[in-house]
Amino acid sequence: MKAKIVVIGAGASGLVAAGFLAQRGAEVHVLEKMQRTASKVRISGKGRCNITNAMPIADFIENYPGNGRFLHSALHRFSNADCIRFFESLGVKTKTERGHRVFPVSDDANEVANALERFATSQGARIHFGHKALSVRRSQDDGRVLGVVSLHDGRKEHIDANAVIVATGGLSYPGTGSTGDGLGIARELGHRIITPRPALVPVRVTEEWTKELSGLTLRNVGLTVLGPEGGQKDYFGELMFAHFGLTGPIVLTASEQIGIWLTQSESGAHVQAYLDLKPALSDDQLDNRLLRDFETFSRKQFRNSLDDLLPKSLIPVIVRLSGIPPEKVCHQITREERQTLRKLLKGLPLTISSTLPIAAAIVTAGGVDVREIDPRKMESKKAPGVYFCGEVLDIHGVTGGFNLQAAFSTGYCASQGIELQDGRGYLG
Repeated sequence: MKAKIVVIGAGASGLVAAGFLAQRGAEVHVLEKMQRTASKVRISGKGRCNITNAMPIADFIENYPGNGRFLHSALHRFSNADCIRFFESLGVKTKTERGHRVFPVSDDANEVANALERFATSQGARIHFGHKALSVRRSQDDGRVLGVVSLHDGRKEHIDANAVIVATGGLSYPGTGSTGDGLGIARELGHRIITPRPALVPVRVTEEWTKELSGLTLRNVGLTVLGPEGGQKDYFGELMFAHFGLTGPIVLTASEQIGIWLTQSESGAHVQAYLDLKPALSDDQLDNRLLRDFETFSRKQFRNSLDDLLPKSLIPVIVRLSGIPPEKVCHQITREERQTLRKLLKGLPLTISSTLPIAAAIVTAGGVDVREIDPRKMESKKAPGVYFCGEVLDIHGVTGGFNLQAAFSTGYCASQGIELQDGRGYLG
C-alpha cells in the first residue's frame, strides 16, 4: 500500500516536495486554496523570477541573515547547481546576470511556475484547488498523523494522510494566498512562532523631493544607514525612487535592519540614511571631476552643467538642494559652493520614517522557530510526521535568488525526509 502524503500549499517549496515525493512512489495530494499554482513565483523578480544565485555554494549561508546556519544541510543536499540542472531538465533554459543572479532565458516567471506544476503532476502528484487546510489531525493515543482537515466549497473535509508537509508561505503578498495559514497550523501543533515582520520591503522617506524622481533607477550607488545607537550599515548596488520613498535591491536588503532600528527608536524617531551617488570616486577625485566639468562648461549656467555627471531627472533636485543659484555661470562658482555640491553628491541625506507593511514585502522574516525543526529532514520535533518547508519557516535571505533557493532546498529535504515504507508496506 502506498504511503499517502498531503502537501499544504502549491508554491515553490510545496511543488518541489510533491514532485520528488511522487517520484519516490508516494501517493501525493497537494491542497491549494487558490485557483492556480505558484502565484508568488509568477510575480517574483518583477515577473522575471530570479531562480537562484550562481555564487559558490560555500558562500550562500552569509546571504541569509535569518538563521542561515539552519540551511547548511539543505543547501548542500539540493544546491544551486542542482537547482539549475533541475530546471534545465524541465526545459527551462537559464542565464546568469550581474551579481550571479540566475534567471530563465525567457525572462518569464510563468515558465518557471508552469515547469514546477508540470514536474509535480507528471510524477503523479494530484493538485486540489480551492482547498484551504485548517488543521492537521493526529491520533490522541500516540500522536501519529491521521490526516488534514480542509475547507472546500464551504464544507469541511477530512483527508487521510500518513504524513503532512506544510508549505504555505509567509505573510507577504497576501493576494497570492500567503496569509499565514501554516503559522496557525504550526501553533496548534505546539510550535513557537517567531513574530512575522517584513524582511525585504520598500521604505518611506520624509523628503518630498523624492516624489519628483519616482521611477528613476540608480545603479552602482552606495547607501549608508545609521542606527539610533550609533550603528552603521553600508550597502552597494541598485536603488529606485518611488512615490512613497525608496525601493530596489540595496533598499530591500537594508530594510530588515532599518525595521529593527525603527522599532528600537523612541516613538516618532526616524532612521537617517545617506546616498553616495559616486561611490567609485574619492572626495578628492570627485572634487577634481567637478573642477574639470566647470572648466569645460565655464560659460554655461550651473543648472546646465551636470549632464555628464547625473541622470537628467536628478539634476534639478541636486541643483536645488545644493543652494547654488541655478542660473549662476560655472566659472563664478566658489570653492565653498563646489565643496557643498561634492558633499551632497557623496552623502545625499534621506530620512526614513517607516517600512511598508508586511503585505508589501517580498519575503517574510519570522515564522516557525527552526530550533523545533530537524534541519536535515524538515520534520517537526513537536509533531513527528509533520514537515515544514519554505517561507513558513523562520528563514529568509537577501535579494539575488537566495529565498527561492531556500524554498527549493527545504522542499527537497522534506520530500526525502519522509520514510515511505515500514514493515507493513506503508508509513504507519
